Amino acid sequence: MWVILAFTLAVAGPGRSWGCQLAHDWRPQTEACRAELAQIIVYAKVLATHQESYSPFNYLPWHHDTDLFFSAEIELLCDQAWGSMLEMPAGSRFNVTGLGYFPCYSYSVTKNNNYYFFLRMDENYNIIPHGVNFQDPIFPDTAEVHRMFSSLFQFSNCTPGTHVHQYTPEWEAQEDSRLLCSTVQKALFEEEERVQTLSQQVRSLEKANNHLREKVKTIKRQLRQAQRDTTKEQQTLNLKQLYEPKTAETHPDQDTAHPPLKKVLSKRPKK
Repeated sequence: MWVILAFTLAVAGPGRSWGCQLAHDWRPQTEACRAELAQIIVYAKVLATHQESYSPFNYLPWHHDTDLFFSAEIELLCDQAWGSMLEMPAGSRFNVTGLGYFPCYSYSVTKNNNYYFFLRMDENYNIIPHGVNFQDPIFPDTAEVHRMFSSLFQFSNCTPGTHVHQYTPEWEAQEDSRLLCSTVQKALFEEEERVQTLSQQVRSLEKANNHLREKVKTIKRQLRQAQRDTTKEQQTLNLKQLYEPKTAETHPDQDTAHPPLKKVLSKRPKK
């Protein structure tokens, strides 16, 4: 397997740094989908590499006197069978710049080896690697990679003796009827995004539900405490009424006021 993306931080100086920041919805794409988006696809041999003291694609604070950046002189062995922007004859030689070790990725090749390249032209017509979807655009010529690219598309404009799948009219008809992988993957990503949104909504509802449960528990605790307090007050009142001396009960119609004292005159017999 190849290193797709090196998530490393490059320190830029005191108090500042550049990091590899990808979009939150970034997803890795298959080589089939990326091949549909690559501007140029070639099968080529690296003839030589040349050190560059400066690269416009470098964002590190040091730009000069370094061996991190280089270009490669390559020989075109095969061009892609459709939509090529090169329009070069077989065996043409040209330079690929923008190679080396950068803050977030590494594009590297070695002399006398063959590679499959995803390439593009920059605004100055320099040919540079095309890292579609921030993934590696350079593939070594291994049996696994060869089988993969042979199953994806065919090449044309090949030098004699190059053994790759070359263009045939039958293949073009098959390609026209093939459903684009990037379209299918876009639909899958949209569905995945929708599922993520629904999952976030579910998590929010679960959080709100848990909050309500805690609130109900708190109210129940307060209610039980209030019931206990009411029971204690009632028991205290009952005990107070039980042990306090009872006052004499009187009839409501009874006159409780003392009548005035009358002087009792003794009855004397008349003479």
